[in-house]
Amino acid sequence: MHPIIYDVAVSVDGFISGPAEDISRFAHDGPVVDDYRQRLSAYATAIMGRATYEFGYRFGLEPGQNPYTHMKTYVFSKSLKCPPDAQIDIVSDPVEQVIADLKETSDGPIYLCGGGAFGSALLSLGLINLIRLKRAPILLGDGVRLFHDKTCAPELFCTRTKDYGNGYVYQEFRVGKPDP
Repeated sequence: MHPIIYDVAVSVDGFISGPAEDISRFAHDGPVVDDYRQRLSAYATAIMGRATYEFGYRFGLEPGQNPYTHMKTYVFSKSLKCPPDAQIDIVSDPVEQVIADLKETSDGPIYLCGGGAFGSALLSLGLINLIRLKRAPILLGDGVRLFHDKTCAPELFCTRTKDYGNGYVYQEFRVGKPDP
């Protein structure tokens, strides 16, 4: 069974994007981004909600295009419209069953791209196994939160920390159970 890994940049005050979905203050190059790209290459499947997928349109992603060509990509949405030859799968079925199937059938780890509302839903269902945070030395004050809904608070166990020496810190947390 493959884990679901939420791997995301986050501000010190807990936002994955600022007002108007602004991500310009996060690092776009350097060691923290190089390490992220290395981790990204190891994921086999990407999952995301509609808002995260449509966010890619701002950067040239076309409807139906796969933003991660080396991964099988699933977008969870009841309203997303894409052309018939889409390179992604749009999922409107119950999340729990689809995720359980993906954990069994994926060729490797599953990358939870984006977050906010979709990340909260998966966390509250107990479906996220690891949280990988690239903590940025910035305060955004508003925007999209790491987890939109804070009603779920599972126990976290820090399994790795890396200080990049420039204010960026990478942290990895196992969700809900100590390291074996």
